[in-house]
This record gives sequence, C-alpha cells and structure tokens, in this order.
Amino acid sequence: MTRSLSVALFLAATSSLALTGSAQQEGLLPTQALVDVDAKSTPPANASALTVQVDDRKEPLTGWTPLAPANVQVALLIDDGLRETVGRELDNLRNFVRNLPPGVEVRVGFMQNGRVVAEQQFSTDHNQVASTLHLPQGMFDSSASPYLCLSDFVKRWQGPEQGPPTVTGGPSQRKARFALMITNGVDPYNGSTSIMNQDSPYVQAAVADAQRAGVVVSSIYFADAGMRGGSADNSGQNYLQELTSGTGGTNFWQGLGNPVSTAPFLAEFQRAIAETYVATFPAPVGKNPDHDLVHIKFSAPKTKLRAPSEVLPGNQE
Repeated sequence: MTRSLSVALFLAATSSLALTGSAQQEGLLPTQALVDVDAKSTPPANASALTVQVDDRKEPLTGWTPLAPANVQVALLIDDGLRETVGRELDNLRNFVRNLPPGVEVRVGFMQNGRVVAEQQFSTDHNQVASTLHLPQGMFDSSASPYLCLSDFVKRWQGPEQGPPTVTGGPSQRKARFALMITNGVDPYNGSTSIMNQDSPYVQAAVADAQRAGVVVSSIYFADAGMRGGSADNSGQNYLQELTSGTGGTNFWQGLGNPVSTAPFLAEFQRAIAETYVATFPAPVGKNPDHDLVHIKFSAPKTKLRAPSEVLPGNQE
C-alpha cells in the first residue's frame, strides 16, 4: 500500500512538472494595452465583442475595462524651439491642465537639448502644474531633436516605486501613460527634410521606446523658430504621424500652418483619454523579455479603434 501511494505521488509530481514545463515553453504572459474608441463609434460592451491578433495569431481577450482617471498620468511636452507666437496658446494650455479630471496626474516639461526639463514631478494639483507653463526659448534647434527628448523622457518616466513590467522581477503595474507633444516634428539630426529622406533612426527609436514604456503619444504640430517651409513642414508631420500611429495616439494638425487654436485639439486629446479602455490578452515572451515587442491589432464590428502597433509582453496598465 505504501509503495502504491509513493508511485501515485511520483506520477502526480511528474505530471505537474510536465504541465509547468509546457506552460513555460508556451511563454504566454497576461498583457494589457490601451485602446481608444473613436468618438463616432459605440464602445464594445465586453471582451467577447473584440478580437486581437498578436504576431498574426488570434488570441482571446480576457479583459475590457474603461480607464479610470485616478489611474492616468499625462505629460505635456513642449518643444523649447517653438516660435514665440505659441504664447497666444498659453491660456488654452493652462485651461487644459486645470480642467483635467480630478485624480489625473499631470506634468509639464520643455524639450531641450535632447532631454525634457520640468520644474516638478507628476501631480494631481492641476492649478499648480498649470502655473509652470511659460514661453519657450524660441531658439532654433534648442530641443536638438524632439525624438531624442521623448526617448530619454519615457525611459526615465518610472519612479523608484513603479516601473516597466519585467519577466525577471520588479514592478509590473503602473498608471496608464499619455504624452502630448507640441512640436514641428522635424528631426534635424536626420539631415535633409526631402521627401526622399524620411527614414529617421531616431524617430524609429522613439516609437519603440514609447511602446516598451507603454506610453501613448499624441502631438500638435506647431512651427519652430528656425527650420520651416513646405519641405520641413511635410517632413515633421510625416514623422509625427509615424510616432503617434505606432503608439496609439493622434497627430493633430491643420494643413501646413500653425493651428488657429489648440483648444479643439486639447479637447479631443482629453476626450480620447476619457474613452480609452484597458484590453487584456495573452502575449508570447521573446528571447529578450525586457526588450522584445510583439505586433498587436484590435478589431470590432463597425467600430474604429486606436491602439499601439506593438506592445511589450507582460505590460500592465
């Protein structure tokens, strides 16, 4: 009887190890992504109404929940090389910050010399954050490159108590992150702004860095104090479109000139956050779990959805 019990326990343990090994071999992690539902569409009622493709393989959605304001961080990043005419928009920007829903954490920063300079950390004191808004320096190329600034900022976004999800350990959940860049989008480090030279490694790196950090980036086009004209305008807007579509955000612009007012764009950006959902699904782990991204694509009947094109497996919102 004792021998039979020992054999049974051995078989059960072997079976358990086999199942564990199989699960590890599959390497699927519960993963979350932020999905914006177009204002003209009806949000899907639940996860079963959506489909998601992960690296061209359909995966089941296990969660679909609206994003709560208390779980949101917003970074307003202003190119320090913008023309001083942006000063007429300061009141609109201050009103935008002040009128964010209670509980949303916000931070204002100025893109300078490849980094973001901010007077304070994220805060729910919207009036205080609004008071830090001021005119940019208005000097040509003072941001160096908005994409170098963004890459540096998203890598440093996490604080000591929260960070990007990892498979090997460490924090795995943090507040949902949104960034709004006000810039002309030109990458001066990529040389000519000709339509034949629209493949910047710095833009590509900024997209990937934002995706790994789980940051949805939107932008408002505004001309800077130096490089301008049709070629520069087209180049910057093309790059901003590449950045925002890759991270699940929106590129706001009106033709080739500065917007008549940023107020409608700011309202649309705030609406997009309010109509964002957290989608949960399994994603396979790559050979480098803290670096390798997977392609994702969401769809639902008669619904326009906006989401990042890639996400880091294990990402939690």
